[in-house]
Amino acid sequence: MVVQKARFAATSLICAALSLTGTLSAAAAELRIGLGADVTSLDPHFLNLAPNNNAAWHVFDALVHVDANARLAPGLAVSWRAIDPTTWEFKLRRGVKFHDGSDFTAENVIFSLERPATLSASPGPFTGFVKPITAKKIIDPWTIQLKTAVPYAMLPYDLNSIFIVSKKAATGASTEDFNSGKAAVGTGPYKLVRFARGERIELARNDAYWGRQNGKLAAWDKVTLRILPADTARIAALLAGDLDAIENIPTADLTRLKTNANFRLEQKVSWRTMLLHMDQYRDHPPGLSNKSDKPLAKNPFKDARVRLAMSKAINRRAIVERVMEGYAIAAGNLVSPPVFGHVDALKAETYDPEAAKKLLAEAGFPDGFALTLHAPNNRYVNDEQVAQAVAQMLARVGIQTKVETMPASVYFAKARAGEFAFALLGWGSFSGDLALRALVATPNAEKGYGAWNWGRYSNPKVDALLEQGFATPDETKREALARAAAILALVDVPVILLHHQLASWAMKIGITYSPRTDEYSFAQDFRPK
Repeated sequence: MVVQKARFAATSLICAALSLTGTLSAAAAELRIGLGADVTSLDPHFLNLAPNNNAAWHVFDALVHVDANARLAPGLAVSWRAIDPTTWEFKLRRGVKFHDGSDFTAENVIFSLERPATLSASPGPFTGFVKPITAKKIIDPWTIQLKTAVPYAMLPYDLNSIFIVSKKAATGASTEDFNSGKAAVGTGPYKLVRFARGERIELARNDAYWGRQNGKLAAWDKVTLRILPADTARIAALLAGDLDAIENIPTADLTRLKTNANFRLEQKVSWRTMLLHMDQYRDHPPGLSNKSDKPLAKNPFKDARVRLAMSKAINRRAIVERVMEGYAIAAGNLVSPPVFGHVDALKAETYDPEAAKKLLAEAGFPDGFALTLHAPNNRYVNDEQVAQAVAQMLARVGIQTKVETMPASVYFAKARAGEFAFALLGWGSFSGDLALRALVATPNAEKGYGAWNWGRYSNPKVDALLEQGFATPDETKREALARAAAILALVDVPVILLHHQLASWAMKIGITYSPRTDEYSFAQDFRPK
């Protein structure tokens, strides 16, 4: 009888354990994430935008990873080293399979490094990341060597941005072939099931993912990435139970979610810096006039005094406290405090409207002028509200400002086509010198400089410091050069810095997430609690 009771108790415990396991398994079977920005393409080499890259990281992979704190980590390459001043050697991970079962080898890496240059119609090319490479050599199936014309310390950083595709699947493939799934064959933690443009991305777990060896196999059998750029729709879907997690929480909703016992929040200082570009290359850029809507005799943005006046006219503290409700940090750098190359001595510009008016008068604009500020209305946290606040502040110093906003899918194409003279952009980077290269360096397609320098600011001394730093393998010396370049550039106000965002995620109470400095929302990093 005692034995029977013991067996009964043991059986009950096993059944209870199996029941619990089944519950967790069922709960972990599907994850639904609400994305805060549109995904325009799943071709990982077509358009270099964060929302597209965030989606691509689920299906594809890169030689070099970045951890939650924006530090480099092994990916499809297990190690890398400079074997001489102009040669980098990468050792590739063995035993990795593409989603179609084919082997990942050096041949796929070389193909992937060459493909971005073949996409001539790219509105946001990845070519800047591969331009420094002058020669590629396969040593064996798991070793490659990459040559650069000059010593170049940044190659491992650049290769984090080049996704590796299957040569077999991608040869001759168009961007639409990737969007349809035909060519979307990667080595990432998920396989693409369906991409419904403007609506959702459906994914299935890749059970052969190499990360399982390190305990990184995704917890979810199926993932749906819902594309919901409208803040109200994203919040409503979470509250209604239609989503399990969302990103880009509007500041007005953070307090409400914090006090709701059904949800949990995760936050981290983002690497994203909000800034304003000013057209500094055309004599008569669009959207600029006098207050009678007549053309100006000269482009005011070409005068550093005007740029500084506009910066002094902006009350960053008010934007942080009122518009961002405390969930931001006023910016005096292109990169936030944790990021390599941040300069502690560079502080956010002091709000001084009277000094702004004097500078405008000295520059020949005592009565100010009129302009249009363009901004997206569904890409960054409170982006439209930030633009409206800036417009009101500029108006107080005599710069009559009209705000025009539009969805990000329309906005970025127009911005890159040069249709805006004064425009809002958010930018995140591993380091201060890389941010300078993209946003401030003199545009040079051959070097991959100035790819996002919409205003076409140019300072040869800044360019020279960047080139010197990129050729310096010593991290301490390189950071000193990056800081010197930042000081030299930012004193000249090539862009108007606003604030660093705080990245936020909300999720059901039974789910956890490790927040990332780069703001990416990776399904593989969400876990059942």
